[in-house]
Amino acid sequence: MNSTAQYQNNKAVIQISIIVALVAGLVACIQPANPTWSDMQLAEHRSHANRMRDEYRHPTETLAFFEVEPCNTVVEIWPGAGWYTEVLAPVLRSCGSLHAAHFSPASEVAYYRNSLERYKEKLAENPRIYDAVVLSVLQPPKFTRMITPGTADRVLTFRNVHNWLKAGTAESVFASAFEALKPGGIFGVVEHRAKPGTDLEAMIQTGYVTEATVIELAEEAGFKLVARSEINANPLDDTVHPKGVWTLPPSLRLGDEDKMKYLAIGESDRMTLKFVKPVND
Repeated sequence: MNSTAQYQNNKAVIQISIIVALVAGLVACIQPANPTWSDMQLAEHRSHANRMRDEYRHPTETLAFFEVEPCNTVVEIWPGAGWYTEVLAPVLRSCGSLHAAHFSPASEVAYYRNSLERYKEKLAENPRIYDAVVLSVLQPPKFTRMITPGTADRVLTFRNVHNWLKAGTAESVFASAFEALKPGGIFGVVEHRAKPGTDLEAMIQTGYVTEATVIELAEEAGFKLVARSEINANPLDDTVHPKGVWTLPPSLRLGDEDKMKYLAIGESDRMTLKFVKPVND
């Protein structure tokens, strides 16, 4: 090879090396090798609209309160559109595992089927983040086993208890969560918080549930309450709204009617409860 050809070859090799280094650096910036909950605050795979919800949902603090670790086996019950999946999946991907207990594809309820399809599309659109998410079905009374019994370190649910009360399946879901966890495993619950003494029908209609109701359901399933947190509390929310919790953002069920008022309140007042499956069970 003459000197000119050798020079061109070396130049090409150097250029390729520089490009590879730049791409590697860019990937490292976009997705840390060992991402943390805090890294997810500004992660590029999350939409601006979803990141704006962090102000009310406090994912870093909430997951720390539930003692979720990167190497845990975690079940997220009814993940909906995947707001928390966006935070959980990248951190659990390398060492732990995320199991999404979603609706049945054969459900008679169109909303459930459509919700599952949108969630699956979300996973498929970004395999770099979601390729390790394991889908299962939790829809009592037919589907009650979301993971091999006794294998989950954490079972988490965010704003779903009112749905189970409405469907009459709350006891079954709490029992399924108990079955899924290892002894000593944690069941983390975030739910819209009703005023003490609110009756069941009002809870179903408004979406707000009393702490006493959630604690009773958990204890009947065998759990022990170990801690409460005000991480997701909102003192501006008096819980009295024309369309229940859905009056507030992000739903804003009334549309433009009093929109600024409800935006100023923000998302609902929420309980954050940590239960444990006793070791002696």
